[in-house]
Amino acid sequence: MTKTMRTMAVLAATVCLAGSMSFAQSSGEAVYKSKCQMCHGPSGTPNPAMAKAMGIKPASDPEIKKLTTEQMISAVKNGKGKMKPVAGLSDAQVKESVAYFRTLK
Repeated sequence: MTKTMRTMAVLAATVCLAGSMSFAQSSGEAVYKSKCQMCHGPSGTPNPAMAKAMGIKPASDPEIKKLTTEQMISAVKNGKGKMKPVAGLSDAQVKESVAYFRTLK
C-alpha cells in the first residue's frame, strides 16, 4: 500500500509540474500569438504586403510607441482603422496581450 501511495504522490507531483510548465508562456504572449500575430507579425513587424493592405505599423514605430496602454486596449476592443475589434477576449487577456505587444521591438 505504501508503494502505491508513493506512486500516486509522484504522479500527482508530475501532473502539477507539467501544468505549471505550460504557463511558461505568458498568457499575453499566448493571446498575441493566437489572435494578433497573423497580422502584426511574430516580432511585432507585419509582412510588407499586410502592412500596406491594412496600414499596419510595426511595434517599433514612434507613432505606435506614443500610444498609451488605454489607447491600445481600445483599439483591440473597438477596432481602429481597418482593424476589426478582436472578439472573445476578457479584459485581462486584452490587457496582457497589449503589455506583451509593448515588449516587442
